[in-house]
Amino acid sequence: MNREGLVDDVVVGGCLGLSNHDMIEFLILGEVRKRVSKTAILNFRRADFGLLRSLVNTVPWEAVLKGKGVQEGWMLLKKEVSKAQEQAVPMCRGLSTAVGYPLDTVKVRIQTQRHYNGIWHCIQETYRTENVWGFYRGVSASVLTVSVISSVSFGMYKNFLCAICKLRYGAADVKPSKLDVALAGGAAGAVRVVLMTPSEVAKVRMQTQRKPHPSVTSPQPVSKPKYRGSLHCLKLIAKEEGFGGLYKGCSALLCRDCSSSAIYFLTYSALCDWLTPAGKNKPGFLVVLLSGGFAGVLAWGLATPMDVIKSRMQTDELDQHKYKGLIHCARESVRKEGAKVLFKGLGLNCIRAFPVNMVVFVTYEAVLRFTGRYTNKK
Repeated sequence: MNREGLVDDVVVGGCLGLSNHDMIEFLILGEVRKRVSKTAILNFRRADFGLLRSLVNTVPWEAVLKGKGVQEGWMLLKKEVSKAQEQAVPMCRGLSTAVGYPLDTVKVRIQTQRHYNGIWHCIQETYRTENVWGFYRGVSASVLTVSVISSVSFGMYKNFLCAICKLRYGAADVKPSKLDVALAGGAAGAVRVVLMTPSEVAKVRMQTQRKPHPSVTSPQPVSKPKYRGSLHCLKLIAKEEGFGGLYKGCSALLCRDCSSSAIYFLTYSALCDWLTPAGKNKPGFLVVLLSGGFAGVLAWGLATPMDVIKSRMQTDELDQHKYKGLIHCARESVRKEGAKVLFKGLGLNCIRAFPVNMVVFVTYEAVLRFTGRYTNKK
């Protein structure tokens, strides 16, 4: 092994040891040289890795690696790059949420309010009575939390997968089985629920709060809305309904996210393996696009029944108290509206899931390969 084989694309100083007891000491000086990365052949050249590069470059490498041996140095290097990676992966999520949010608002209203005859009727009524801003009610709660939640989701999935592989096979870097992928995905979904439930409650309450636009309904002033914003909504729920109000619908959300997250990562992994030609160890750009899109569609398609129940439980305010729990909500909804009620918003979920998850997994794979240049020994 030579030192270029140990560290690529960095300036290295030090000398090679002549025995097994000598360690190669190296010093990273300055910024990583810019050159075409391996991901360029996958047409990832338009991906913005400025955030990742800036995070990596803020680490005081000279101080971090000073006096460290090869093994310890590599562990520190991997740890710091992984931190940057987990922060950079969800950078596309905030944008995709802002763009797809109007469809989410329409979906939630169709799922929870019976006076809409369909998707187009809901869109027309929302625009007529509330203007464009009616589609973006509660968007701040999603945009502010989605990147953190996505980062935790992908980070926990990776950590759970490594832990499962280490437990079952004795090493974290072995190829996991499909069962391992599903278990790691389900565990990541469970962790995500703990963090996202309060913001989900606020989002759904804001989305279903109708505030007519006075200029298009009547010249008379309209009453003030109960919730003035996402933060005010959370404060009011905590005050009126207690801490439990912030976690209303948590049981349905747990069922939805554990199962859908397991299916999500399992489908993506299976499709990538199936579509990748023999002899290649990494999926190509088109394979990542298709696998990510179909994984999102399948996961959301199967999650829609629990999504409907979750939305209905979360809109059940203290003065209404229509549902006693998950089973009661499902039974009452089916009794009054038939089994088809459990699939309200299915089309919107699938339409939104395909493009969003294509972008998510392309970014995820691109960042993994970009950082892999520095964390994998050649």
